[in-house]
Amino acid sequence: MLKFLFFIIFLIPLCLLNKVFWMVQNCLFLIGFMFIFLNYYSNYWMNISYYFGCDMISFGLILLSIWICGLMLMASELIYFNKNYENLFLFMILILLLLLILTFSSISLFNFYLFFESSLIPTLFLIIGWGYQPERLQSGVYLLFYTLLASLPMLLGIFYFYYINNSLLFMFLLNDYNNFFLYLCMILAFLVKMPMFLVHLWLPKAHVEAPVSGSMILAGILLKLGGYGLIRVFSFLTLLGVKYNFYFISISILGGVLVSFICLRQMDLKSLIAYSSIAHMGIVLSGLMTMFLWGLSGSYSLMIAHGLCSSGLFCLANISYERLGSRSLLINKGLMTLMPSMTLWWFLLCSANMACPPTLNLLGEISLLNSVISWSWFSMVGLSLLSFFSAAYTLYLYSFSQHGKFNNMMFSYSGGVNREYLLLFLHWFPLNLLILKSESCFLFL
Repeated sequence: MLKFLFFIIFLIPLCLLNKVFWMVQNCLFLIGFMFIFLNYYSNYWMNISYYFGCDMISFGLILLSIWICGLMLMASELIYFNKNYENLFLFMILILLLLLILTFSSISLFNFYLFFESSLIPTLFLIIGWGYQPERLQSGVYLLFYTLLASLPMLLGIFYFYYINNSLLFMFLLNDYNNFFLYLCMILAFLVKMPMFLVHLWLPKAHVEAPVSGSMILAGILLKLGGYGLIRVFSFLTLLGVKYNFYFISISILGGVLVSFICLRQMDLKSLIAYSSIAHMGIVLSGLMTMFLWGLSGSYSLMIAHGLCSSGLFCLANISYERLGSRSLLINKGLMTLMPSMTLWWFLLCSANMACPPTLNLLGEISLLNSVISWSWFSMVGLSLLSFFSAAYTLYLYSFSQHGKFNNMMFSYSGGVNREYLLLFLHWFPLNLLILKSESCFLFL
């Protein structure tokens, strides 16, 4: 792991130079390919040390972090051309990537908590520094207080674990606790980060005010921190999980259905995509909390798939916003007339969002349906509604934005540029390619 960390640390001084924007982006893709080829053929535990290590769960999420950070730079070309503090922007993304890699490779509970919370700070700077409207300050405060307030009980829980076990390494923590408050303290921070329905209000605000890079990292990686944290924490809270998880599974399934209704009445492109993320994370959370093999494997594969798919949809929303200056669906309609070649990408990514074959989303959702229905037959009602309305709001997004009469006749035709097509291809292609290597999602346990 050290070679990748040093690679990123030594990229940081380049941010002081001019005209290194694209070089840093190419270096991030180089790190990604190095990480694939150097680590994938190793054993189950790779590059393990006293504080850091990488197993199959970490491997996929670290790779996703590097990939999304490279694509964030590709999507933020306007920051480079407008000279909008592009060096500081590069610095924030590299620091964020460094913290994310340290988070996913921590094998100590305190290290994980430290880097997990630290990754919030660069994200906050991205939203406040490069957001679109003055309301970004309010959304930044929402993000900060929602996540910090839920994280403080977790810190107390970590101190309690150290007092009992004299160690905070994941593999040395015992599994014989019977304390509901300890259970709540340890998982509350992750439920807010996912986010679970009822503690989700910070997410739409943060997404709507964030720049495209902020939305991509929020949807692509930071929502996955919650799921990753739950997988790690449930390894030593199994008994408590079996006892109390049904509360959160019920809230997640019911919340997913309610959020799907909210999606159907959104008129803001980014807000609709943000609420759809909450619905998808609801089914991930319910599958994860059943604590079956199907649920854990399905939630892991859907987290990877959703990271690529949701990030690509935010890129598409930004492409329309750059041309029309608005995210409203009332203005962003008839895009088939304005940008006919971009309609194909809208179709491909919308179909991935509603889990059409051959995307990785389909594999994840089938596994999660297996898991939750085998946990309780009664949950089939909620899951069928969730699947139906997921398709309904995705079709609503696609048909409302692509069809209809285009209002603004200043543009007769506007093609995308090669950078945008490459950006969307690099989101969509891994999403469909990973289905060929689907066994890697089921080998990590």
